[in-house]
Amino acid sequence: MPPTWDLHALRIGVLFGGDSPERPGSIASAEAAGKSLNSQGLHAELFDLSGMDWTALPGQIDVALLASHGLGGEDGKAQGVLDLLGIPYTGSGVKASAVGMHKTTTKRALTADMIDTPRWLDILPEYSTATAVSAARMTLGRFPVFVKPVSGGGSLEAGIAHDEIQLAALLDQAREQPYEQYMIEEYITGTACSVGVLEINGTLRALPVHAVETDRAFYDYAAKHDTALRRERCPAGLPGEQDRRLQQIAVRVHQLLGAHGLSRVDFLVAPCGRTPVLEINTVPGLSERGNLATMAAAGGIPYDEMVRHILRTAFTKPAYVP
Repeated sequence: MPPTWDLHALRIGVLFGGDSPERPGSIASAEAAGKSLNSQGLHAELFDLSGMDWTALPGQIDVALLASHGLGGEDGKAQGVLDLLGIPYTGSGVKASAVGMHKTTTKRALTADMIDTPRWLDILPEYSTATAVSAARMTLGRFPVFVKPVSGGGSLEAGIAHDEIQLAALLDQAREQPYEQYMIEEYITGTACSVGVLEINGTLRALPVHAVETDRAFYDYAAKHDTALRRERCPAGLPGEQDRRLQQIAVRVHQLLGAHGLSRVDFLVAPCGRTPVLEINTVPGLSERGNLATMAAAGGIPYDEMVRHILRTAFTKPAYVP
């Protein structure tokens, strides 16, 4: 961060909300980050993307801390507007945000760079349910399979299909939801793990691995928001060199997609030793009990310090970021 930037002199806008299905999580992130900034003597105000007057924003804030999850806030759209307005903002630019949000585009980049990711099939909006089921049978070959939105988060509208009948039911249900495009992925049994990547004083650091186990069918929305439904370990203490390997891959994925400042890379760790990458989150949750904060704390970074590191990423981007 240039020495002329005094955090205490900045008007910080915490951008959150919008109309995404992930709005509740975004509100939790914004409230936690805003409270932290103000408790540290900084000047932070929350701005809801829903109905916000973007043209007035340059007169109200000097920098934006993004706590906006999901469609419209994490997919490059808000980032593009902020670029046009000349307002520095935390995290990744337009390209990395858009690619990271679109799971199948991410998976194509991972595959091209020889990084393991579950096999998948795009379900185009024009596909009938019968066509999608047939394509899944021919492409993936066996059940169970996993269905999820291409541009969604939080495991919303995701589910497991154990046969063609269940897959057809999931796809019919999906058409009633706000996400326009879905994907079908090979189902891999394993432990859900995440690695946070955070820029600290200009250097990327992979945080300790966070592992979650649940008795539910998978690490779904309910388990992600109810501590009684999950068991967490951080550091994960995976066997052999898996912890270090996941950290290395997380930084590699972050850099491959051109992410900046912070990200969270999600994995599955299978009993056979396979560790496929599921996705990257370029605006990870910022609640005090969320995965990123938990990983930071395990790495010796208290929550308030983590928030300051994130804020500084707004000033360490190159002059031009696509």
